[in-house]
Amino acid sequence: MAKIDQEFKDEAYYTKAIAAALRIGFVGLLIVLSYLILKPFIFVVMWGIIIAVGIYPVFKKFAALLGNRKKLASTIITLFALAVLIVPTYYLMESTIGGIKNIAVELEEGTFNVPPPSENIAEWPLIGKPVYDAWKLASVNIEAAVKAFEPQIKEFASNILSGILGLGSTVLLSLISIIIAGALLVKADSAEIAARKAFKILIGKKGEGFTELAGATIRSVVQGVLGVAIIQSVVSGIVMLIFNIPLAGLWALIVLFLAIIQLPPLLILLPVAAYSFSILDTTSAIIFLVLCIIISMSDAFLKPIFLGRGVDVPTLVILLGAIGGMMLAGVIGLFVGAVVLALAYKVYQALLEDTSLPEEDTVKEN
Repeated sequence: MAKIDQEFKDEAYYTKAIAAALRIGFVGLLIVLSYLILKPFIFVVMWGIIIAVGIYPVFKKFAALLGNRKKLASTIITLFALAVLIVPTYYLMESTIGGIKNIAVELEEGTFNVPPPSENIAEWPLIGKPVYDAWKLASVNIEAAVKAFEPQIKEFASNILSGILGLGSTVLLSLISIIIAGALLVKADSAEIAARKAFKILIGKKGEGFTELAGATIRSVVQGVLGVAIIQSVVSGIVMLIFNIPLAGLWALIVLFLAIIQLPPLLILLPVAAYSFSILDTTSAIIFLVLCIIISMSDAFLKPIFLGRGVDVPTLVILLGAIGGMMLAGVIGLFVGAVVLALAYKVYQALLEDTSLPEEDTVKEN
């Protein structure tokens, strides 16, 4: 009799095990299929979520001013964000494409002139002499310079074209992400509840603390790193447009990249300022140089303003996240990668800490 009971128990156990395995397999299959279907949109949606979390405090205050009309507040913020992205991008891309066209036309007509370099350039360490020699050759005989550096020019032109196409696709994807962020802001309360439940399932009782930590980390990186980088890039582009610097959009894009990976924008702005002394009068060139220095140093006072009481993340984490994200998903990955790796770092750090996570009221919104 005991043997029969044991057989029934074993059979019931195997039945439950098979049922559990089938359920897990079914859920796993759904997750894999969903991932494959959504794979082309993952970074766009992630960027939309990041934008929504980053600007949520502003949205919350603005909605309160409008009598808690969330849809109206979300619509106004979305339209404003779209305008802020579209208008500078249009002028910067127009400047870059127009500059390339003008150079191409002048080269074809033989009217392209390169001003002679300053003698001081030859005294620059390491690169001074070769830069001076190449510049001097171009100023004396542009055709000989083009022939001498034809492989490099072709590669540079190809990179510029790829950069412009990449920037265009990035802007389009960012527009979609902003619209997604606007839609998410309307459902922010339910999204927060869903996030709390997800963290609670994945982590346990401390899930709510992780929800607050995740929000604080995202806002910290978006406002204190990405926000400052975008401001420096846009202002750099506008200043270069005002002073008629060729390829202003390209230089502004490089400024954005440098600022995100926490390198001073002066690394690119200084050579551009040095070149400006050849195409501008001395007073204008000096003013442009001073503005470039101010833009590069602006993060010293912009970060405390935007970062507030956010979560500190090591520069190396931002650097690896930005570069890795860009290698994985292009320019938009530059933004998403920095935020995702910073979030992973803070969550991993919190998991390793012996002390309990901060309670809900100790992590404040910026």
